[in-house]
Amino acid sequence: MPIDRKWARGALAVLTALALACTDGSAADERGAAGSGDSGGSTAAAAAAGSRRVINVEVLTVAERPFTEQVRLTGTAEADIDVTVAAEENGVIREVLVEKGVSLSAGDAMARIDDSVLRPQVEEARAQAALARETYERRRRLWEEDRVGSELAYLEAKYGAERAEATLRLLEERLQRTTIRSPINGILEDRFVEIGTLVSAGARVGRVVNVDRLQVVGGVPERYAADVRRGAPVRVTFAVLPDRVFEGRVSFVGATVNAENRTFLVEVTLPNPGRVVKPEMIANVVVTRRALESAVVIPQEALVRVEDGFVVFVIVEREGARVAESRKVEPGATQENQVVIRSGLRPGDTLVVVGQLQLASGDRVNIVAER
Repeated sequence: MPIDRKWARGALAVLTALALACTDGSAADERGAAGSGDSGGSTAAAAAAGSRRVINVEVLTVAERPFTEQVRLTGTAEADIDVTVAAEENGVIREVLVEKGVSLSAGDAMARIDDSVLRPQVEEARAQAALARETYERRRRLWEEDRVGSELAYLEAKYGAERAEATLRLLEERLQRTTIRSPINGILEDRFVEIGTLVSAGARVGRVVNVDRLQVVGGVPERYAADVRRGAPVRVTFAVLPDRVFEGRVSFVGATVNAENRTFLVEVTLPNPGRVVKPEMIANVVVTRRALESAVVIPQEALVRVEDGFVVFVIVEREGARVAESRKVEPGATQENQVVIRSGLRPGDTLVVVGQLQLASGDRVNIVAER
């Protein structure tokens, strides 16, 4: 049977197209399979690389130890006793007996006021007192022994003698006060009068300071009001005396808070051997706020801040390897780059102190140093 040539050519074209389509599909499948195989290899390689990550770290073994929490503040040294000496009588300064810088004992004379008017008054009062005593003695004998005279005359003589004695004592005291004396042991820091100065009672004559002991005064932030108490141990240093450390205790705690700087005053009494510390020097004061006999204390840099607080990294053993483990901790008081950990760490834990910022929980670690 003869075959139509047009039909034969069409059938051949259809068969060729189908063959080409099958070939392209097989190639695509092979490429897809190859691509899928490459992706799986990359993931496995990445996982293997992650499991092999090792971070070098430095560690320390957590232990309990005493911890002292302190408050640091700046204070000012003041003389323990600083007295302005005033005149107690009116008159002209006739003598100046000491110069500035001289050491004085209590009662030493500093200056004298002119007593040329007061002294005769004392002599007159002394004579009147003597006469009044003699009159009283005679009337007393007459009345008590001989019953001569009247009781009223006897009483008048008695009280007259007492009045004369009181007047004499008053004038003698005023005469003594014309000599101006130091009321304390100390140094004459300043003098406000010269010979010829007219002074009245209450006028300033000099300033005497005692620097054998000092008061260091400073302001403590109000947030420590419940912790700083009288008797708390204190360490005081001065920048100009770097080799000297003074130990003392809080001798006064203010009852009110300064509204301007929100601090309350404390005073510390210190001995001042050799008078090396001078009033108005700036002092560095360290007040013991609280002393803990036993606490978990770590370096502050071991803490890593996270969104909801702080964590640290400790080293644990897993499947024979050392790995990092993240622990959430509750920090407490801090002092000189040390921090108390209230919870989250136990004595004996191996804490990462260097390299913790590169760690994630589960990372393998290599300990290069222990503190």
